[in-house]
Amino acid sequence: MASGSYSRTVLAVALVSIALVGQSYAQLGVGYYNGKCKTYNVESEIYSAVSAAYASDKSIVAALLRLLFHDAYGGCDGSLLLEGPEKKGPNNLSVRGYNVIDACKTRLEQRCPGVVSCTDILVIATRVSVYLAGGTWYNVETGRRDGLTSNGQEAANLPSPTISVKDAIAKFAQRQLSAQDFVLLLGGGHTVGIIHCTKFLDRLYNFQFTGLPDPSMNATTLAFLKNTCPNAVSTKFAFADQTPGSSMKFDKGFYQAIMQGKGLLQIDQRLASDPLTKSIVTNFATTNSFATLFGGAINKLARYRALTGTNGQIRKICNRVNT
Repeated sequence: MASGSYSRTVLAVALVSIALVGQSYAQLGVGYYNGKCKTYNVESEIYSAVSAAYASDKSIVAALLRLLFHDAYGGCDGSLLLEGPEKKGPNNLSVRGYNVIDACKTRLEQRCPGVVSCTDILVIATRVSVYLAGGTWYNVETGRRDGLTSNGQEAANLPSPTISVKDAIAKFAQRQLSAQDFVLLLGGGHTVGIIHCTKFLDRLYNFQFTGLPDPSMNATTLAFLKNTCPNAVSTKFAFADQTPGSSMKFDKGFYQAIMQGKGLLQIDQRLASDPLTKSIVTNFATTNSFATLFGGAINKLARYRALTGTNGQIRKICNRVNT
């Protein structure tokens, strides 16, 4: 069977299962939009739009994962989509993927105006991109509404690349996420995409102000990264997953790489050695559990402070509130 035909078959089966399952979390539910958009299937419409974007730019997977994480970490309400202080915060200046969400929104507004929130579009579109990059299809909970404000403090609260594992786990616990969820979400974001050299130059040249590289970094990887990232302000980048052939695939390669000392960010490498997460990383690197568990973790993140019921609104355009 041709790959395109296979993808359509898998999508059709998945969408039918959504209609039958009807699981829910509070006021969120799987298949929330069933029958709410005339004769159109909301999730299928988003699938088509994201597939078109992915066909021309494989890096959109990393972009959407980062966009969802940065939005949901402060509360999954689509606030990052607004033109405002949150989007302009230093940690969010390089966030992208807004054009894909806008394309999905335009498509749906033409079919059923005022029905699908921008926040739900982001959640569904991210799932589609994960699947297209080789990840396991997972059901998503929908029924969110869009927030009305953009808060710059949310961007400032994002975890630092140098945060300790203990502190990161504590921050995720505040969002009802476990240590395993933390490892799943970090790995999910870093199994695809790139990291700019400026984020890890210190590990190559002056780790903890010693004037030396980070001794935990794989020697071959260190030599490669020094060649890629000269010791100066650089606009260059490297793949977050340093496993050969795995950098644009949603797979367990990231965990295999950090077990070999190939993590780029300090927090990435700490996952593989810290007693709080070492066994989790080993499990994900040596089994297929990452593929089956990731969907559950990102759904839990997307529940955090989600707006439902009469809260918020359904924006007509994703980058501004309705007036």
